[in-house]
Order: sequence, then C-alpha cells, then structure tokens
Amino acid sequence: MEPNPRQGKEVKMKANAELVKFIKESRKRGFDDFEIREPLLKKGWPLDEIEKAFYVLKPKYKLKNKISIFLDSDVLKIIDKRAKKNMLTLNEQIEDILRRSCINMKKGTSKAIKCDDSLVAIFSREKRGRRK
Repeated sequence: MEPNPRQGKEVKMKANAELVKFIKESRKRGFDDFEIREPLLKKGWPLDEIEKAFYVLKPKYKLKNKISIFLDSDVLKIIDKRAKKNMLTLNEQIEDILRRSCINMKKGTSKAIKCDDSLVAIFSREKRGRRK
C-alpha cells in the first residue's frame, strides 16, 4: 500500500474567482450567506463550487443572535396571516411567538395560556392530555 502524498497536508481548494467576487460583493451589500447561497443554487451553480467559494472566504464574524428555520408552507401561511392581522412582518411575528414562549417558560406556571395566539400554544411546553 503506497502512502498518500497528501496525507497530513492541508489540501488547498481552488474556488471559482467569479463566484468568490460575487459573494464578497453581496456581503458588502449586507446579504447574509443564506441569502447569497439560495439564489446561486436556483441559478444552477453546483453546490460544491458554492461551498468552495464560501470556504475560501470564511466568515469574518459569527452571529450568535441569528438563526434559520425551515417551515412547512401551510404553517408559514398561518403565521403570515397572523402577522398581517397583528400588523407585523413575518420575522417580527416569529420573534414575538418565540419571545412569548420563553416568557411563559420562565414563569414556570402550569396555568393555561390565555392569549388569542394559538401559535404560542404550539411552541409552548404545556402538557396536553394523556399520551397513549
């Protein structure tokens, strides 16, 4: 068995220069990596090429207060409808749901949630009925 000449050495990735330039420019304009990656995938860029470009650039900073969640389209429609009723954006509505859930959890009370927002009840840890 021959020894692998690359073993123990860092393999340098060669990324597409045009793609790297596009990502740099997009970051300067305020787009996050997810907002950059999705349109590239939709335009047909291969995932491995996109990942190479992001790996070469490496993020300058880490955001601790930013998350990505993927929601079913039916759930998204319900939340969007609720957001419009409350005169909030979709992001603000989701933040509100999470905030209310955390506040209720901090209180540590087992009282029923008394609010008109049924989505808070979905995310709450309140026990409902018996499990079978």
